[in-house]
Amino acid sequence: MSIFGSLDVCHDEPSRSAAVNMAIDEALLETAEVPTIRFYQWDHPALSFGYFGKFTEVSAHSTERDLVRRWTGGGIVFHGNDLTYSLVIPAADTAFSESAMSIYEKIHDALRAALAASGQNVELAATEMPKISDSCFANAVRADVLSNGRKVAGAAQRRTRRGLLQQGSIQGIDLTKNFADQFASELCSKCYPKTLDERLIERAHVIAEQKYSAPGWLQRR
Repeated sequence: MSIFGSLDVCHDEPSRSAAVNMAIDEALLETAEVPTIRFYQWDHPALSFGYFGKFTEVSAHSTERDLVRRWTGGGIVFHGNDLTYSLVIPAADTAFSESAMSIYEKIHDALRAALAASGQNVELAATEMPKISDSCFANAVRADVLSNGRKVAGAAQRRTRRGLLQQGSIQGIDLTKNFADQFASELCSKCYPKTLDERLIERAHVIAEQKYSAPGWLQRR
């Protein structure tokens, strides 16, 4: 069952820096008028960590990876070989009125269905598992996607007056070439291709310079 009445789908082909990727997600939250999913890549191996995370817990990776503090919560996520996406739900969309947990569960159930359709043995975590490290993929919370008991998809959210942003990563599992489109079609039966316009990219570069690339943001905790 579709979560949204319509869905814009953006395959953001250029590989971008960690700071710019985070900034584009924020710019989309500022401007999107309909639910929008963006699939994207990283120009260097990267590590993102949640808004409330401590810089001291990731600083040792700075020689090998680009580090960026997300606007969303959650733990440490290693990027480079994963499929990363962001999903923006504008405040005007009916889905925005649902609880954060309900949205999280519905998005991950669509992801589970897409993985199952490609032949993977997957399920949603029924409960939160005991935390064993600060690495996001070492700890499954309720409605994360599991394959043979191992977490393969997680996400984090940020809700503002403009809408809700969910940033997610899928890793440690084989994906088909068209998996992203399959995932999008599980979210909504009416999907429309979208490209990022130059004004949004320009806005994202400003956000990246002022926020995500700034030491004051990266090391704020």
